[in-house]
Amino acid sequence: MHDSVTLHMNASPDQVWALVSDVTRIGAYSPETFEAEWLEGASGPAVGAKFRGHVKRNGKGPTYWSNCIVTACVPGTEFGFDVVQGDKTMNSWAYRIEQVDGGSDVTESFRLADSVAMKIYWALLGWARGKTNRKGMEATLAAIKDELDRDAS
Repeated sequence: MHDSVTLHMNASPDQVWALVSDVTRIGAYSPETFEAEWLEGASGPAVGAKFRGHVKRNGKGPTYWSNCIVTACVPGTEFGFDVVQGDKTMNSWAYRIEQVDGGSDVTESFRLADSVAMKIYWALLGWARGKTNRKGMEATLAAIKDELDRDAS
């Protein structure tokens, strides 16, 4: 009930982190989440900060808002958040950045909550959702890399 994708980028960890931790820019990269906004007075990344993402499931719909809480926030290294419903974590997303060969290896990952409902969901539909998530992570990282490459030119 988890997966990850890694892509090498010709940018510093700080440059990568600045993009992945600015949730208001996610619409430029993600094939599903087309906008996001900080909530409850938050204006940037910090552990405990809340935001919501506007999602178009599978790029087709339905469209809905997902509430999120930042769980990891280490500049140049890691940015992570939980998608929550009420007080329950539904899934967790993270970006880990490692300096390698004059650039950065960037890993995006997701993990579904370890609950009976999620295990049933994964058993019935996980193969399709897992494939969609993997393609989405690949597309997101490729779009971030493209932006960093354009900025470097």
